[in-house]
Amino acid sequence: MARMLQTPTAAPVAADHAVPGRSVDDGLPTPRRWWAIAAISFGTAVMVLDTNIANVALPTIARDLGVTNSVVTNVVAVYQLVLVMVLLPFASLGDRIGHRRLYQAGQALFMVASALCLFAGTLPGLLVLRTVQALGAGMALSVSAAMVRQIYPAAKLGTGMGVNSVVVASSAALAPTLGGYIVGHLPWQWVFVAAAPLAVVSLLLGRALPDPVRRDVPAQWVSGVWSAGTMLLLIGGIQLASHGAPMPGIAGVAAGIVSLVLLVRRERQRAEPVLPVDLLSTPVIGLSALAAIACFVASGALMLSLPFRLEGVFGYPPQKVGVLLLPFPLTMLVVSPVAGWLSDRVAASKLGVTGMAIAVTGLLLLATMPVSAGETGIAWRLALAALGFGLFFAPNSRLLIGRAPRERAAAAGGLLSTSRLLGQTLAAVTLGILLAGGMGTGPAPLLVSCALACVAAGCSLARFRSSQRTR
Repeated sequence: MARMLQTPTAAPVAADHAVPGRSVDDGLPTPRRWWAIAAISFGTAVMVLDTNIANVALPTIARDLGVTNSVVTNVVAVYQLVLVMVLLPFASLGDRIGHRRLYQAGQALFMVASALCLFAGTLPGLLVLRTVQALGAGMALSVSAAMVRQIYPAAKLGTGMGVNSVVVASSAALAPTLGGYIVGHLPWQWVFVAAAPLAVVSLLLGRALPDPVRRDVPAQWVSGVWSAGTMLLLIGGIQLASHGAPMPGIAGVAAGIVSLVLLVRRERQRAEPVLPVDLLSTPVIGLSALAAIACFVASGALMLSLPFRLEGVFGYPPQKVGVLLLPFPLTMLVVSPVAGWLSDRVAASKLGVTGMAIAVTGLLLLATMPVSAGETGIAWRLALAALGFGLFFAPNSRLLIGRAPRERAAAAGGLLSTSRLLGQTLAAVTLGILLAGGMGTGPAPLLVSCALACVAAGCSLARFRSSQRTR
């Protein structure tokens, strides 16, 4: 016990350094490893809470600031857009200045912006501060997965990704409840400050994180700005098209596709590109990224569409719907660490295909669920779907991060975070299209999730066959 309570600065051995008798794949020594796990877990919780907590406060913000419900959604949309724009450029910057430096600088910037949100009295001012918050979150998220790889021994990386998935799931589950409590008892501005104390804790423990190591790689400002601009066109265009501006949205997406093609051509000529085309060209990593996007869209469409169905078709009141959705995150809390532990011992592709088969079964049962199913019927069907998704996420993340060269771990982490955000954005767009077509409250969203889960399973199977051929 005394060893566990040593200060985080003890045993200053970094996974980035070559230490006699110690491999870089051994991770950090204990007890420093435990402090580092705590630091990265608190930091991850900050970003997940801030991404999800604002949703419940949007109606209150709209009333207080005198704007429409459609306009106030920009509080969330701007944050997500800026975040997905900066992840890959910041991952490249982290390689230059050191991962821990960028991670902690991002947390500090996030805390300052959060404090200033207390004084936000207009929507433009709030949007500016949300942009700064997203910049800070992007700095931290872009290198967090790379540091997870440095913290854990290579043989336990799956366990590390499982722990990270637990933090993500529990924070996402806590966000609506915490946000609702804050809105009910405090001014809405406090919603944007709620996650800041966790950032303080993470910063205090931060010296236990892997020591920052500068790498002698050239600055890639043009590629970084180009990458961010391409994401702005693509994701911004998608968001415009889904918010009643189809022609500007389509034009933005088209321009984004052209920009992406030109950027890929440029990045193929570079040794360590900002847009990780070198990683994506590796079948195992490329298929893992595609599977992650498909799976995040599938799970996102499930969780976004169910409230509409449970309220509009099944007749449950809004306050009851939140409770009915709890089996999904609670099941993920249990399954994620087990799946991470298993992925250190069983091929990730086997777990992925099995998980998607279970998820498809659960989704089909939800799609065909009768109104008379009751609360228990909803709960076990949702838990079954969550079991499948839980068996997929941590092993897939482990493979994506673990198969990348160590010097490209930050790029792989940025790719994973980008896949998640892109999947969540596409899930919202998909549901918006189905709602506009009058199909959003029926089984259609769940059937779309089934199809995407099959895509994820196909990617996992193709990835397994590719790895077998290369042996």
